[in-house]
Amino acid sequence: MSPQPGPHSLNQVRYIMGADGSGTTKPDSPTFYQELGQFTHQSLISEFSFDQPWPTWEMHPNGDEFVYLLAGDTDMVLWQAGVERVVRINTPGEYVVVPKGAWHTARPHSATSMLFVTPGEGTLNAEVPPDWTAPDR
Repeated sequence: MSPQPGPHSLNQVRYIMGADGSGTTKPDSPTFYQELGQFTHQSLISEFSFDQPWPTWEMHPNGDEFVYLLAGDTDMVLWQAGVERVVRINTPGEYVVVPKGAWHTARPHSATSMLFVTPGEGTLNAEVPPDWTAPDR
């Protein structure tokens, strides 16, 4: 069944799209991700605002993630195959494609808001990627 047309606030009510293009809405809550379960063949469309580095890294093994800058200035830090890549986005409208299987985190330079289209099935979170080594700076 299709969700009510809205209006909805994406930072309060997430949109979950199935592989067939159908979707549903789900209010954000402290247990939101636990309630999603396995998240099979679905993508989560969400908005997040942050002004501190993310406390963890994440990885999506079943698809690329689309990350669109709404406001702010941040480094998206990608880790894949033992190589770190830092992509700075600071102009609203810019976006990053996080490749399938790439660990990633964000380190903002200022308060930042972003739109995410996330292939959720199998998403992993960790304090650091399993094969991560701190780069020489």
